[in-house]
Amino acid sequence: MIFPLKKRPWFMTAATALAIVLGVQAQNKPTTPGVEPMAVDSRIAAALRQVSAGRIRTNIEKLASFGTRATLSAQDADSTAAGRGIGAAREWIKSEFEGYARDCGGCLEVKTDSFTEPAADRIPQPTDITNVYAVLKGTDAENAKRIVLVTGHYDSRNSDPLDGKGDAPGANDDGSGTAVSLECARVLSKLKFPATIIFLTVAGEEQGLNGSRHFAKLAKDQGWNLEAVLNNDIVGGDKSAEQDHSAVRVFSEGLSAAATEQEVRRIRGLGGENDSSSRQLARYVADVARAYRDEVSVKPMLVFRLDRYLRGGDHSSFNQQGFAAVRFTEFREDFHHQHQNVRTENGVEYGDLPKFVDFDYVARVARLNAATLASLASAPAPPANAHLLTKDLENDSTLTWEASPGGRAAEYEVLWRSTSSPEWEHVQKVGNVTRTTLKLSKDNVIFAVRAVDAAGHRSLPVVPLPER
Repeated sequence: MIFPLKKRPWFMTAATALAIVLGVQAQNKPTTPGVEPMAVDSRIAAALRQVSAGRIRTNIEKLASFGTRATLSAQDADSTAAGRGIGAAREWIKSEFEGYARDCGGCLEVKTDSFTEPAADRIPQPTDITNVYAVLKGTDAENAKRIVLVTGHYDSRNSDPLDGKGDAPGANDDGSGTAVSLECARVLSKLKFPATIIFLTVAGEEQGLNGSRHFAKLAKDQGWNLEAVLNNDIVGGDKSAEQDHSAVRVFSEGLSAAATEQEVRRIRGLGGENDSSSRQLARYVADVARAYRDEVSVKPMLVFRLDRYLRGGDHSSFNQQGFAAVRFTEFREDFHHQHQNVRTENGVEYGDLPKFVDFDYVARVARLNAATLASLASAPAPPANAHLLTKDLENDSTLTWEASPGGRAAEYEVLWRSTSSPEWEHVQKVGNVTRTTLKLSKDNVIFAVRAVDAAGHRSLPVVPLPER
């Protein structure tokens, strides 16, 4: 289904205004993303306005009410019925997804991915772990094979990662990320998209990324065309005085964890350390935030490293399997309210409680996730086999690619930026072709190609490989 689009006004740079006045905007002159933002899909914008901070609050408070969601906590029938432990949380999440499925006439397929994790450092005995997810199948037979995914982990912990009995409310870590997945499922299930969206919640994160590792390997083994993974972990906007509630960090790996030695040598030789598929996804998130700034009202802060310093999260499980994946995390974490037993010492409150969560902030992060998912699921597939021709020494640059699989692309755009720039600076429409030459030296810039459909939905950019 093609959704109606509208353009948002954007302030022109002085350089662009001068170019218009002088009438010298040649075809290959730069157009910055800030001047021509991504086209806004009015139905996506309307869906974003349905994201509810109140519902998010209810969901986070419900998750905290299970007392503990530690992976090692109770999963037996009696504990589940009594509403305590990870088993009770799992069944509640599943019932929420099923409720959304009923509301949309069965559009969601609710599934579980269960396995037994063998004993390890933080798993003292073999432990059953269950991921819960809902699938919104794409409406286009060919494009439905393409998948975008949002996830958060629903397990929690306190000061002792082996404590399966003590309270571990986990409101921010990661009730907030779980609430993002749930709310995205609720609002986006009311729409139809050509590609497939998966709304995932995983367990075992605090014990060693167990649930996400199992799910990512499942996706790899089954040959899923998983284009993008959005991991939300600690997006509660803790109410500390130093918090910046206008920003959310977006972490992305540089060199792909799945790159071979030969690929790493090529990346270093080309200066492509900043152009992994995950970095392209992070830039796409920033592009989406600019387009839907009125609805989202939170700015992604792109952090070009895998995760926080010497720390990790579920997105890295997908990176290990070669998938593009990023992590969303609040601007400033408060470690009094993370991985702590609930208590008060010397007037300081410890513990991950709902009262420390900014539910409006979580809603804004959920809108950014939903906008990214919906934009990707609406867009054509990225171009295939993009190459930059290098047979001859010349200052012009010729790019070739194969048509976007799935038949939805109406035209293509070439992007470029200086090698020192973090985001794409220029874009050139080249039409419905698979080859173009630009009067730019490949020595000085990084190129990429993306597909655009008739309604203006953009694919992820693809950086071309050299072809002699």
